Amino acid sequence: MHTRMNVNRFQCFFFVLFLTSVTFGRAAGGHRHGGSTKVNEQALSEIAIYEAVLDLHENASVRASPHVLGLRGEDTEWVTIQVDHPEPSADDWVAVFSPAKFNGSTCSFEDYTRIQSPYICSSPIKFMNASYLNPGYTKTGKSTLRLQIINQRADFSFALFSGGLSMPKLKAVSSPLTFASPKAPLYPRLAQGKSWDEMTVTWSSGYDIDEAVPFVEWGMKGQQQSRSPAGTLTFTQSDMCGGAARSVGWRDPGFIHTAFLKNLWPNMVYMYRMGHMLQNGAYVWSKTYSFKASPYPGQNSLQRVIIFGDMGKGERDGANAYSNKHPGALNTTDTLIKDLGNFDMVLHIGDMSYANGYISQWDQFLAQVEPIASKVPYMVASGNHERDWPNSGSFYDTDDSGGECGVPAETLFYVPAENRAKFWYSTDYGMFHFCVADTEHDWRIGTEQYAFIEKCLASANRHKQPWLIFAAHRVLGYSSNEWYGSEGSFEEPMGREHLQHLWQKYKVDVAIFGHVHNYERVCPIYQNQCVNDEKSHYSGTVNGTIHIVAGGGGSHLSSFTKLDTVWSIHKDRDFGFVKLTAFNHSSLLMEYKKSSDGEVYDSFTITRDYKDVLACVHDGCEPTTLAA
Repeated sequence: MHTRMNVNRFQCFFFVLFLTSVTFGRAAGGHRHGGSTKVNEQALSEIAIYEAVLDLHENASVRASPHVLGLRGEDTEWVTIQVDHPEPSADDWVAVFSPAKFNGSTCSFEDYTRIQSPYICSSPIKFMNASYLNPGYTKTGKSTLRLQIINQRADFSFALFSGGLSMPKLKAVSSPLTFASPKAPLYPRLAQGKSWDEMTVTWSSGYDIDEAVPFVEWGMKGQQQSRSPAGTLTFTQSDMCGGAARSVGWRDPGFIHTAFLKNLWPNMVYMYRMGHMLQNGAYVWSKTYSFKASPYPGQNSLQRVIIFGDMGKGERDGANAYSNKHPGALNTTDTLIKDLGNFDMVLHIGDMSYANGYISQWDQFLAQVEPIASKVPYMVASGNHERDWPNSGSFYDTDDSGGECGVPAETLFYVPAENRAKFWYSTDYGMFHFCVADTEHDWRIGTEQYAFIEKCLASANRHKQPWLIFAAHRVLGYSSNEWYGSEGSFEEPMGREHLQHLWQKYKVDVAIFGHVHNYERVCPIYQNQCVNDEKSHYSGTVNGTIHIVAGGGGSHLSSFTKLDTVWSIHKDRDFGFVKLTAFNHSSLLMEYKKSSDGEVYDSFTITRDYKDVLACVHDGCEPTTLAA
């Protein structure tokens, strides 16, 4: 791009003086680490974009190609970036902005106290060091980069900065490029409905209801298709609670649509595609996808569920690589994609994208999991990085959500909850009955959520659904994590104290948690005591619950305490996930698989009859009488 074009482009960038006084570059928060420094989970928060200064170089340029993306309907494209900088340095970097125009005229905040030119008020959506693929850049000043761009409903520009992430100096900007169909329906995610014979399809687009009518066209494979209307939601910057989400991290999420496909036949394969009917009668279509309907509750057939937490987002192009926060995310994603034919549902128990207030990252996470979420129900739970923000009603008074306070997660994903702002729900899959709790809201005795948990556990018909699973984000049971151990406990305060008698009373088979970024399996346990000496096969009465930490989905790994936790059977500080397989009403297999190779590194089986579930155990007996 010629120098004159650079200067003219930016002359129009500085006529509005808008920037918020929020400290944009502040770390967006992390897990509770026993009083130690928080882990910064979002690479974008390291960019001090509010410190950016205009320092255009007469002979610097950034060129991006192709100018139009997705000409054959693709929603992901590789873009070639050519950088030319006569005064290169090792800390030069290229930022991707979307929308392409990132000057002060786009600012719309309550506080306009920043006066630093060029008044950049929105974070890039990703970034890469200028020398990432070109080690000789500091000598030649020339670099060619390859960046993967997904359709995010707006155009893109690429900016060259020097000065590193802490003191960015804007040197040059490319011309904008765009997708051929920027508003197209994208990134479908399936979820179980409130009834076993209902599947929900949620997707994102750029079409509001006054532009186009959203719907899903669907039907059994090879048979006549029908159409179901979709509802439309969105959220705005004013819905955010603070931090990056309300300032430099804000990006318009477009529109989120959900359709309910009802009266499904159990185990049948259905084809579907999302559509929008424009006002002129024309149609905009997504690609065609398929799913298998859920089994009837209690149905005796092979049923397989994947469970993990804390995955995050990876970058296939290496962007943000030198501040990579979620090194196992793509391994987990890719391993599950390869094995798609061998599981029926996913339960992602919190800490999904780690957007932490940088809303652009949610689209990128949805694109990452689309091959999975478009094929099988992708059920989610609320974690601290989705929900927590001071004075927002979260149980923990931390800033881990970056100001999102649950709004994006609750809108982007459907869950069969009575109130999606209270992210607790039950769902059935064949012989499984799942009770999913929301650890970011109070679960203690006497609360609304406690009443839900007891009702959910009590509602399981163990004759037809013998496998009762409790799942939540934070560890409410047992973990040998380093920071839990340093605090003198091995779970969230008041976790076991308030819930273990419910697990025992209703004979919960397995309780699975995330939050701690590793894998751990605990013996069948009650009141801190192992109630079974077996290691790999359990049979007979349900006299204790097996607790599992499955938080190694992809984010940075957590260390184990050096204290001896005698109830721990298997520990692994690595990335992985859990797979539960119900073969029938009396046989269950648990497998822990590593993300690196998909192989099994820990497993156990449960074998028992219905009478074993009914059997009286300590604190789990039905009342009886000897009256004649």
